Amino acid sequence: MKCTNWGIPILLVLVVSAAVAQTSPLSITVDCNKGQSLNRTLSKLNPLTPTIVTVNGTCAEYVQVIGFEGLTLQGLPGATLLQPTTGAGSVFNSLLFIESSRSVYVDGLSIQADTVTVPAVGIGHGSSDIRLRHLNIQGGTFAISIFEHCQVSIAYVKAQDPGFSPLGVFDLSDVHLERSAFTSSTGTSYQVGLFVGASHITMYGTTITNMQVGIEAYAGSIIDVLDFTTYYATPYPTDVVINNPAGTNYNGVTVSGGGSLNMTGAKLFINKPGQTYGGTTGGILISDGASLTMSNGYLVITGSNGQGVMALNNSHATVIGATVTRGLHGGLVAANLSSIDVSVGSTLTLVGGNSVDLFCDSDSTITGTANLSGVPTAQCTNLLAGETVSLP
Repeated sequence: MKCTNWGIPILLVLVVSAAVAQTSPLSITVDCNKGQSLNRTLSKLNPLTPTIVTVNGTCAEYVQVIGFEGLTLQGLPGATLLQPTTGAGSVFNSLLFIESSRSVYVDGLSIQADTVTVPAVGIGHGSSDIRLRHLNIQGGTFAISIFEHCQVSIAYVKAQDPGFSPLGVFDLSDVHLERSAFTSSTGTSYQVGLFVGASHITMYGTTITNMQVGIEAYAGSIIDVLDFTTYYATPYPTDVVINNPAGTNYNGVTVSGGGSLNMTGAKLFINKPGQTYGGTTGGILISDGASLTMSNGYLVITGSNGQGVMALNNSHATVIGATVTRGLHGGLVAANLSSIDVSVGSTLTLVGGNSVDLFCDSDSTITGTANLSGVPTAQCTNLLAGETVSLP
């Protein structure tokens, strides 16, 4: 009886101890300054064993994270991933390439790539729960390229001077973007801040500077400007800001092909967008069946060199409590079977000080003008004070 009474607890302790040992992550340090290789280390690991890899020094190598689950790459202060002089070896490669992986956390690295060869960070082939934190990325064709139905969270990432875009998201991928900054130092090259095809981005607290197009979404893509605070609940500015100090911007945001731009929990500020010749340059351009919706007061466009909000080619915009002021051309512009509705909100929409505040062609309509403050100027025969014609 005594052996039986003591045997059961001992067996339970052994089982629990084995379970704890299996779930505790393996911890490894890679010091590239001592000739160690991050990529060789990863190639020797069991990709299904949770592992924390601490990185020190400058690692001049292409790094592949393929088929991993529960991997952490943690950079020590000054840890850098540098593109080597050798070729990438694959059209799908990146300086840091994450493929077919789940629950991968990359934190605290500087990543430096050229602007013509490969993305600095590539995430593809159905990877999910990929978290990029506190990265400082210089160059790359894309600073970050996400493709083939991936799920990625990006926070506290700085990306500067890519060949084309700091962030490309494609192929039904879903991205949460917060507290980041994407910058072109000169604004001279054609660059797009967020380039999104057939995918979804939820974003807040991010600044995009000196890009020819701040955000470009096409092929049914959805851009949600929303304060979701999923990972960080501490106070932080939630605004999304698109700045144009270099004066080379064409559009703050363009949405086409049935996509949508929605501002429902964080403000979108667009400062001095567009070009002085006007045309279709300016703050927000929605076209080809796209839409714009917003909650009260979440859009501010100031000093546009081009237009303010444009709805073209069978598209529709709804603005509530928006501010569109001091533009060199149109404030609200609807053309080619499109419409703009100024909806009722807790505050009136301010459209004023533009060359012409309200403009539409003969096939388009602007409704809800009773919800505008002041006396906006108009070149539009299809203006309705209410949001609809008189209904039966």
